[in-house]
Amino acid sequence: MSDRWVAVLAGGLSHERDVSLRSGRRLSAALRSTGMTVAEWDADERLLSRLTEERPDAVVIALHGGEGENGSVQTLLEMLDIPYVGTGSHACRRAWDKPTAKAELARAGLNTPDWVALPHNTFRELGAQAVLDALVAKLGLPLMLKPDQGGSGLGAQVVTEAAELPSAMVGALSYGDAVLVEKFIEGTEVAVTVIEGEQGSEALPAVQIEPADGVYDYTARYTAGLTSYHAPAEISESSAAAAGELAIAAHRLLGLRDVSRTDAIIDTDGVPHFLDVKVSPGLTETSLMPMAVEAAGRSLGDAFATLVERAINR
Repeated sequence: MSDRWVAVLAGGLSHERDVSLRSGRRLSAALRSTGMTVAEWDADERLLSRLTEERPDAVVIALHGGEGENGSVQTLLEMLDIPYVGTGSHACRRAWDKPTAKAELARAGLNTPDWVALPHNTFRELGAQAVLDALVAKLGLPLMLKPDQGGSGLGAQVVTEAAELPSAMVGALSYGDAVLVEKFIEGTEVAVTVIEGEQGSEALPAVQIEPADGVYDYTARYTAGLTSYHAPAEISESSAAAAGELAIAAHRLLGLRDVSRTDAIIDTDGVPHFLDVKVSPGLTETSLMPMAVEAAGRSLGDAFATLVERAINR
């Protein structure tokens, strides 16, 4: 049993606040099961004074979206010299911006769907229809549209016909200032969690995702019964190994630390393609990382307790 006391940060003001609170509650319970003393703190105007006055042994970030993943909270903790579980601030910024992450991995020779990223102003200044026509000419159909930043599938939509593009674009831009448009790849969607330990970065068993309506959006992610999961994924051994290698490569190339989750699509030839990466994976009842931890024969509490010790000893 541990005598550490840990502050779990959850909530915040992003679109993913409710999901973050659910992740924070589950993580806190898991850490308490290992004997740690745990405080659950919201990321609000009181956070800085709490950190300064109470100084926990370590912080675990269960914030999703916004300040919890774009490096802002991490910068604050680094300024205060408080140990925390997770990726450093600079690498958070690289991973948070999906086009930046995709570009870095593509330069390293990893597979990722062809894409175009455009800010909102482009559509207003150059003519929305002309830009949409150029997108279709460049990437073809179907397409996947999503905000260039953020998570939980907010604003994500598959477009199969050109007539659907305007509304899908508006939906994506309602969650950010720029949109990421990707060539849609048919295949099996998987998520691979990477955890660092004494032996280095380890990929846990891939989790296969099968949303009922074919799109793993916010509703499909957090509404019980709308998505089927298989942990481990029902894919070939070679595809599972390749997905694990892709996730570890993304973790290392982007400079991530402690834990990350890579989302990928396995195409019809069994080849994985990088979609995006999370530095603060969800931990709710329908989230993918806890499924991977369980499939690996571990407990969520023990996994994070080990990461807490790593953070303190850094």
